[in-house]
Amino acid sequence: MTPNTSQAGRLDDRPDGLHVIGAWTITHYARLQAQIDAFKAQVGNGHDLDRSIDLSAIETLDTAGAALLIDLLGVERMAATMAQAPELSPARRALLDTMTQAMATPLTPKSHEISKPLAFLAQTGERIEDFWRQQRLLLGFIGLILSALVTNLLRPRRWRMTALVAQIQQTGFNAIGIVALLTFLIGAVVAFLGATVLQNFGATIYTVNLVAFSFLREFGVLLAAILLAGRTASAFTAQIGSMKANEEIDAIRVLGLNPVELLVLPRVLAILVTLPILTFVGMLSGILGGALVCLVALDISALQFFTILQEVAPHHFIVGLAKAPLFAFFIGAIGCLEGFKVSGSAQSVGEHTTSSVVQSIFMVILLDAMAALFFMEMGW
Repeated sequence: MTPNTSQAGRLDDRPDGLHVIGAWTITHYARLQAQIDAFKAQVGNGHDLDRSIDLSAIETLDTAGAALLIDLLGVERMAATMAQAPELSPARRALLDTMTQAMATPLTPKSHEISKPLAFLAQTGERIEDFWRQQRLLLGFIGLILSALVTNLLRPRRWRMTALVAQIQQTGFNAIGIVALLTFLIGAVVAFLGATVLQNFGATIYTVNLVAFSFLREFGVLLAAILLAGRTASAFTAQIGSMKANEEIDAIRVLGLNPVELLVLPRVLAILVTLPILTFVGMLSGILGGALVCLVALDISALQFFTILQEVAPHHFIVGLAKAPLFAFFIGAIGCLEGFKVSGSAQSVGEHTTSSVVQSIFMVILLDAMAALFFMEMGW
């Protein structure tokens, strides 16, 4: 290797001008910086810097040396000097020009600290905007589901009955036990609370009506939907999200298949079938839980309990069961949509799985509240 014979860089202040000599590199940075500081001190004491600058004696130059030259002359003077220095090689001219432009760019001013009320309002606005964006995506995804559903209804050969039956078993039959147990316990709790309140008025017999109305209209479908949102929507998101992370969905598209038709429709149709069934199971289990409490704690016989239950209008059962398909459709759509939004990492799968559960439960409660207001205004 040829030894580096370049002389150390220096400033030479002569009567005919300022000469930049030698190697202006990172190796000599400290000594060159000291020379520049000393020269600036002399200029500050009355010496004139408005003189010619000679760059022809520079032997080597790197970014550190270029930064020192620009610090010495200033951005504007450096640009003027380069324009009047034809002896500079294209490489050094490009380096000096790049460094000049970089050092001429003003630094981004430090952002002012935002007060807590303004920060809270900003975060609230961002969350509202995110919510609105999510609802727009959900509406668009619902449109894709309905479009694929109509297309498949007209083509029976495209029906995927095996996938549909498998999803019905996973989302419905495997969940019957937990739904029945939970609603049975909630029915017992409702009966205990009703008896505690009504006992003060000598009207414990109306505990039967309380249990029947609450589970036929609200608790049966609501508890089943919330359980399905936590159990099934999360499973949909995790399954489709894992396929998205492994690029299996891209492979499906490459094969000319429609991911919505292949992955979403069987899941949505399955949950449309299973939630009404789970709702019916929840209604029966909740009423049986209330009947057990009435039999044990309130001395209301089973015959008396079911005799009073027969007097409850059947439209309460229809109102509760009619909400199940609506809840099921939104739970399935949200679970599948969040799966398609997974970016490709395990962390993203977890985040969107959590988001699908939260959104599904929120949507179920919101729709239930709107349905309750509607049925109340209609007198149903």
